[in-house]
Amino acid sequence: MVTHAVVAHDAWLSARKKHLAKEKEFTHLRDQLSRERRQLPWERVDKDYRFEGESGTLSLRDMFAGRGQLVVYHAMFNPDTAGPRTTWTTDAACFSCSWWMDNFNGIAVHLNHRDISMVAVSLAPYAKIAAYRKRMGWTFPWFSSAGSDFNFDYHVSFAPDQLASGKVEYNYRSVPMTISETPGISVFVEDADSIYHTYSTYARGLDMLNVAYHYMDLVPKGRDEGDDHQHGWLRRHDEYAD
Repeated sequence: MVTHAVVAHDAWLSARKKHLAKEKEFTHLRDQLSRERRQLPWERVDKDYRFEGESGTLSLRDMFAGRGQLVVYHAMFNPDTAGPRTTWTTDAACFSCSWWMDNFNGIAVHLNHRDISMVAVSLAPYAKIAAYRKRMGWTFPWFSSAGSDFNFDYHVSFAPDQLASGKVEYNYRSVPMTISETPGISVFVEDADSIYHTYSTYARGLDMLNVAYHYMDLVPKGRDEGDDHQHGWLRRHDEYAD
């Protein structure tokens, strides 16, 4: 950092204004992309998915909680397949997914007032989810999809035979995969008597939904993760040394 260019204020201001023009261009392109995303076609959800939560067994419709829109964070937490290649354990969800969930824990009340319910869904049994949720101090709803096709249908969990084949469908293409779960976000809307799947995003498509990353992008060191986007520094929020 000490070798970085240091200039007088006028030169700093000139460089900042030049970069501001690019930022404004990006903002307008992002607005356009958001409009186009909202205009994407929908697909009807015909399968009767079942989940376990604090109040027992629920349907996908129940997770809307009376609102018209539902955002599901697919959290990586399946104790049955935890192992050396995974980022979760028998008692804790993926540390990276935990960071993402830290990011949206406090905003659910605001989303609720915009006709949006925000929930997390994992394959772990609900008792495991409830214990970890309590440990983390989270208040958003989190449901178990154990015994359901939900995670597999939305391409965030992979069966042994899929992994054995060498490739799975993830992020809208066929890719090599060595772990049984990956992160994602799916969006649904309820209209009259039907539920529709409107959008899903995976991999780096999740970046824009992590506010901590955006703050890191403002500072001189940036994300400090390298081109492979590996975050070896990351811990669950109660596991940092200080």
